[in-house]
Amino acid sequence: MFEEFLVEFELTGNLEENIKNFFGKEFESVAKHSCEVAACAKILAERFNQEPKAAEYGGLLHDISAVIPNNQRIAVAEAWGIPIIEAERKLPMIVHQKLSRHIANEIFKVNDESILSAIECHTTLKSKPTKMDQIVFIADKIKWDQKGEPPYLEELLSALDNSLEEASLVYLNYLLNSHPQVIHPWALEAQTELSKRISL
Repeated sequence: MFEEFLVEFELTGNLEENIKNFFGKEFESVAKHSCEVAACAKILAERFNQEPKAAEYGGLLHDISAVIPNNQRIAVAEAWGIPIIEAERKLPMIVHQKLSRHIANEIFKVNDESILSAIECHTTLKSKPTKMDQIVFIADKIKWDQKGEPPYLEELLSALDNSLEEASLVYLNYLLNSHPQVIHPWALEAQTELSKRISL
């Protein structure tokens, strides 16, 4: 089903228009969230001397796999040859970051590894995260897709005055101290790595 859908999708116009067409009316809220994350990521990239267009693309495409139902994500990932770990099998929602990378590359023809890497770890971050990884990760947490203001937002924004690393760590600490359903090893690795960087 999804293979046929992806093959049939044709790129026209600019990326934001393609994103909206890809999501359609059914996923309009995801498209809105993606545009908000993209705008935030672009601002952060300018602030931290990274490529704004790359950050914007990462934001626009980070949740592109939302079209795949949660209960089918593991099967689709396996069909596409994407490695799956135990934490993702327990909580299939998490694998959407890997699926989004695949769709960004295969359907939206994004070949820039800095963008693909940021998309792939925007939920959990990962070991040795780049500045671009952190920019898309942080933008997604600032412009979260739930109601109300994020409980960590004030602390995260304050930490941004110091560095991307400190801001990323604010969210990771919040996440890992909130008794998550599963603990993804990438998040733990990122937390350890960033803690070391900040302590140096």
